Amino acid sequence: MDPRLHSALLVLASLLACTTATAIHGNRERSSRSTYIVRVRPPPNFSTLMSSTNLETWYRSFLPPLVSTPRSGTPFIHTYSEAILGFSVNLTKEEVEYVTNRDGVLKVYEDYLVPLLTTHTPDFLGLRPNGGVWSSAGMGEGIIIGVLDTGIDFSHKSFDDEGMKPPPSKWRGSCNFGANVKCNKKLIGGRSLYGGSYPPTDSVGHGTHTASTAAGRSVEGASVLGSGNGTASGMAPHAHIAVYQVCNRRGCYASDIIAGMDAAIADGVDILSISLGGKSMPFHEDTLAIGSFSAMRKGIFVSCSAGNSGPLPSTVQNEAPWVLTVAASTVDRQMEAIVKLGDGRSFVGESAYQPSNLDSLQLVPEFGSEEVKGKVVACDLDGSHGQLQLGQTVHAAGGAGVIVLGKEESGQNTFAAAHILPASCINAMDAAKIREYMKNSDKPTASIVFNGTSLGTTPAPVVAFFSSRGPSTQTPGILKPDIIGPGVNIIAAWPFKVGPGAAGQKNMAFNTLSGTSMSAPHLSGIAAIIKSAHPDWSPAAIKSAIMTTAYVLDNNKKPILDEKLNPAGHFSIGAGHVNPSQAINPGLIYDIDEEQYISFLCGLGYRDSQVEIITSHKGACGAGRKITEAELNYPSIAVTASTGKLVVTRTVTNVGDASSSYTVDIKMPKEVTASVSPSKLEFTKANEKKTFTVSLTWDANGTRHAEGSIRWVSDKHVVRSPIVIF
Repeated sequence: MDPRLHSALLVLASLLACTTATAIHGNRERSSRSTYIVRVRPPPNFSTLMSSTNLETWYRSFLPPLVSTPRSGTPFIHTYSEAILGFSVNLTKEEVEYVTNRDGVLKVYEDYLVPLLTTHTPDFLGLRPNGGVWSSAGMGEGIIIGVLDTGIDFSHKSFDDEGMKPPPSKWRGSCNFGANVKCNKKLIGGRSLYGGSYPPTDSVGHGTHTASTAAGRSVEGASVLGSGNGTASGMAPHAHIAVYQVCNRRGCYASDIIAGMDAAIADGVDILSISLGGKSMPFHEDTLAIGSFSAMRKGIFVSCSAGNSGPLPSTVQNEAPWVLTVAASTVDRQMEAIVKLGDGRSFVGESAYQPSNLDSLQLVPEFGSEEVKGKVVACDLDGSHGQLQLGQTVHAAGGAGVIVLGKEESGQNTFAAAHILPASCINAMDAAKIREYMKNSDKPTASIVFNGTSLGTTPAPVVAFFSSRGPSTQTPGILKPDIIGPGVNIIAAWPFKVGPGAAGQKNMAFNTLSGTSMSAPHLSGIAAIIKSAHPDWSPAAIKSAIMTTAYVLDNNKKPILDEKLNPAGHFSIGAGHVNPSQAINPGLIYDIDEEQYISFLCGLGYRDSQVEIITSHKGACGAGRKITEAELNYPSIAVTASTGKLVVTRTVTNVGDASSSYTVDIKMPKEVTASVSPSKLEFTKANEKKTFTVSLTWDANGTRHAEGSIRWVSDKHVVRSPIVIF
């Protein structure tokens, strides 16, 4: 989603969340009730409660008598048994106090709204039908991707099942699109988890876009208004899709997200794709972190958006180490809309709408006192309006064209939207020159020349300005985000026509969106390819394969840059840009089991009761069960500069050739002394484990920020782990 449009929706969602609520989530004015999520502890006889009737009866026992015996229907909005043990229900504050004090209740949360945070990207990532990882490892066959989002357009050609095999026998989900719609071998399940029992039809577009990015079938001749023309395909076109509608246009309630995760775990998905994210909060208060822990325990890989609050530091969302946190970058494609000023200067912008060239017309600033009819309007893109909204406003006022001027923080990024009139989105540096020209010219003029789609643009990838940055607020000793993937001007399936004359009609359309909502499903599909090739790998093993094979040089063979064209640090790119052709065969992996995550949580200082909320393990932190963030067997290392020293061990597992040898290569700035022992790892069998020690020292008073890496190098593999001292 265009980050500015996304921001506007977030503002609207926040206002609506404060003033209104749907009936299903409680009407504060009528009944003074709000929706709460109640997390409970399993009783000794829990196995006898697993039928839905017994479970609901037991859940009723936690409620006040007048609530637990309603005059009609069930008191529950949702009951949960997989993502968490508990339920969501409308309660008054007095009733919340009653429930909180019941034996067996771990925590009561007030429900909250979580924001919703391609024709060329497969080729950009090296995914080709006749070569590369698709040929060697398949296209995600036999893997089920669960998409938590706004629903799906089940009739879109991207979700045809021609050539697909039936879903695996473990699939236990349902198809609730209505009596006249049947699921197929591609789209194997769909459920709506909010607002009652409705078909999960996508009236927003976000869910259709993310689902097709992850696993849409190949569709030839896909484009946005003729731009970006090519064969659209998801990352894992042979994977199955199950859709869980947990959001609408306003956002997603936490109670519904948990319900979606609960259903997906029970149904048997392999991958969860979650393009949602709210503010940073402790893990025992973060329902998405809690639900994803349960998913990880069941072997389900979870891919999440890093957030769209960049470029400010410490804005990254979805920080739990058991999920993959995905930041966003550009690709090497540009839909050129060239702005020519009356003084002869030209600036290359972007627009997905490529009509006939717009002849030179008077250029005016946005909606001042001057009449805009028949003129080109230059509009600043601020946080309250998306560029499509600006274009629609200019069009309604009779303007002939619009130039969308990037703000300083957006740097060199431009965004190709499906406008309804001639338009161009100009980067911040060029926008400043256009503003200066209008200020100093008596009769400023501009024309727009549409130059079509160009491939191979440089530099690429570049970090998107909106992509949230680390360090993590909750776990600064875990490098977040984990990875970057394509998230700017991504073309994928859309439920409606776009551009001039759209009128909301369905047209097997495609649309271009930008956001970490777009980058996360790319990684969901890539994880599906890896899972299909290595069905016994844990979520942590898949994450390690993705991170340790990432690249850090762009298509100019220089360090990946940020939106200001400065070298991007690891708090922007994580381990680097995803490299599917290498991730399928990483050589070595860093694995992490549930026990180590629990020790990590104890080391963060969480109390036993808080760890139990996250993990369902009672008394988890006893008997010295505690490790620091740095001791988690993570594929990266992050440490605060004030410590001056770090000694930490890591364990790698050989998933390459049985007989293999790796030599360490350390790259750190000169102010950091680094060593690894042993400096060579010799393996003689598959799945053999080796442990090594990393020692780092630096001047705690003089070193403010240092970045580097350790690489294990064999004749076939390079296994890279970034190191950040901050």
